[in-house]
Amino acid sequence: MVLPTVAVLAGGLSHERDVSLRSGRRLSAALRAQELTVEEWDVDASLLERLRTQRPDAAVVALHGGEGENGSVQTILEMLKVPYVGTSSQGCRRAWDKPTAKALLAQAGFATPAWVALPHATFRELGAQGVLDAIVDHLGLPLILKPDQGGSALGTQVVREASELPAAMVACFAYGDTVLAERFVDGIEVAVTVVERDGGPRALPAVEVVPESGVYDYTSRYTAGLTDFFAPARLPAETAQRVGELAVAAHRLIGLRDISRTDAIVAPDGTVQFLEVNSSPGLTETSTVPMAIESSGTTLGEVFADLVMRAVSRSA
Repeated sequence: MVLPTVAVLAGGLSHERDVSLRSGRRLSAALRAQELTVEEWDVDASLLERLRTQRPDAAVVALHGGEGENGSVQTILEMLKVPYVGTSSQGCRRAWDKPTAKALLAQAGFATPAWVALPHATFRELGAQGVLDAIVDHLGLPLILKPDQGGSALGTQVVREASELPAAMVACFAYGDTVLAERFVDGIEVAVTVVERDGGPRALPAVEVVPESGVYDYTSRYTAGLTDFFAPARLPAETAQRVGELAVAAHRLIGLRDISRTDAIVAPDGTVQFLEVNSSPGLTETSTVPMAIESSGTTLGEVFADLVMRAVSRSA
């Protein structure tokens, strides 16, 4: 059997470039351990020519943020008919927009913290202080602010006092034009990986996330030692099952494919609440997906080698 040649697409020009490069290197090493021929391609102006002249049997999108998660690179691969691991361009767009993903889960009957999403223009045209006051009146405090699009918790701010809101808004707008303001739930944060195998999508053991700072922000995610992880999460069996069911439902409702990661929080009353979903989850040394895969009794290389073969079969 001739094993496929794989192009791992990483890097790019988003705010998450460094994280993407780390994910790409780790994934490439894992696939080479499965004896696949792997090429690591930075995503830049040479990508189209490379795809045409050095056409791989399959690509794996290890990009985070920007074109790697909003469906742009996936659209290019689809136009050129290059098989790839990961969610289709349409599914990426739904997952990329956090309010859209929350609305889809809420419409299906799943819990998610109350939220509003407002563009920068609304604050400018209606008066920033009046809009901020309305947000606090509607959602209460504390709040968590995040860009409506993007990953790695860039721009995410927890606001416990109304006086902190203006500065938090400014920090958030540095990463996007629209802010998602969400009621802060102080509970057990979990990340749940979903992988598609022969029997369909299934949830791997949830990973519990306990950051020293109390907020799982960019620094806590990618700096070793600043967050404790428990895989599997320290949850009662019934709660762990509901967490897994939520992640599989998110994977299906949003139209994800191959692999995804759902972030959720277990409130003090035991309610499992959906936060967001990631169509191109991180694969670094501090990322939760490799932890979940290892906890399930397999390896990163085995899982992604299987997904590569699925992608090649889809094209056939």
